Amino acid sequence: MTLRDFGFLVLICVLWALNTVLSKVVITQMGVPPMSYALVRFALVALIVLPWLLPMPKPRLRLLLVALLMGGGNFVFLFLGLQTASPSGVAIVSQLGVPMTTILSVMILGETIRWRRGIGIVLTFIGAMTVIWDPTGVPISTGLLLIAAAAFLGSLGAVLMKQMDGIKPLQFQAWVGASSILPLLLVSALFEQNQLELMIDAGWPFLGALIFSALAVSVWGHTAYFGLIQKYEANLIAPLTLMTPLFTIGLGVLLTQDHFDLRMAIGSAIALLGVLIIALRPNRMMSLADLLRSRL
Repeated sequence: MTLRDFGFLVLICVLWALNTVLSKVVITQMGVPPMSYALVRFALVALIVLPWLLPMPKPRLRLLLVALLMGGGNFVFLFLGLQTASPSGVAIVSQLGVPMTTILSVMILGETIRWRRGIGIVLTFIGAMTVIWDPTGVPISTGLLLIAAAAFLGSLGAVLMKQMDGIKPLQFQAWVGASSILPLLLVSALFEQNQLELMIDAGWPFLGALIFSALAVSVWGHTAYFGLIQKYEANLIAPLTLMTPLFTIGLGVLLTQDHFDLRMAIGSAIALLGVLIIALRPNRMMSLADLLRSRL
C-alpha cells in the first residue's frame, strides 16, 4: 500500500470515529431527537447523491430492504443507543457486526464456519459482553444492547446485499438515503416532539455536524473506502480498519470524557482480537468487503 493510500485509510478511520463522538454530542448535548437526526442526515445524503439514484437496480424490493436495514433501521438503533451509551462502548459493541455477518452468511448463504473463525466469533462476543455488562448495579446496558441491535440490522443487510450484483457505491448511498426518509419521518412523527424547534435551537454547530456526517462520512468516506477495497487485497485493509474503534475510544475519552476502565480495556482487547481473526480468514462465499460493510 502506498503511503498516500495508507494516509487516506487513516483519515477515513478518523472520520468514522469522530462521527460517532459527534453523533453522541448532537443527541445528548445539543438535544436533537435521535430519529429526527437520522432523518435529516439521510435526507441530506439522498440530496447530495441524487444524480446516482436512477436507474433503480434490480431486484427492487430487495434493494429497498437492504438499503433500509443498512440505513435508517441501523442508524435509528445506533442513535437511540448513543443517548445512554458512551462512544467507547459503542465502538467495541459495534464490532459484533463482523461475527453476526459471518453467522448470518452460514444461515442464508450456506457458508461453513471452521474452527479458527469459530474462535474469533466466540472471542468477539465475550469481549463485547464484557463491555456491555455493568458491574455497578445495572445488569446490562440498555444503550449498548441497542447498539448490538443496530449491528445485527447492518449485518443482515450486508448478507442480503451479497445476493445483489452491479450496485456502485454512490448508487447504493443514494438508495440508502432515499429509502430511509419516509420510514424515519413516520417514526419521528409518532415518537418525537418539537423536532424542528430543537434542531433550530441547536444552531450552527448542529448544521456543521450534519454536513460533516452526510458529506465527509457517508459520501466521501464510504466511497473512498470501497475504492481502497477494490484497489488492494481485503486482507490488507481489514486489520487496518480496526483503527476506527481505537480512534473512537481515544476521541471519546478526550472529547466527551468517556469512562474507560480496566474491564472495558480487557473486553476491547478480546473483542478486537476476535474481529481480527475473523477478518483475516474471510468467508468463502462472502467477500471481505461484504463482511466489513456491516460495520460501516
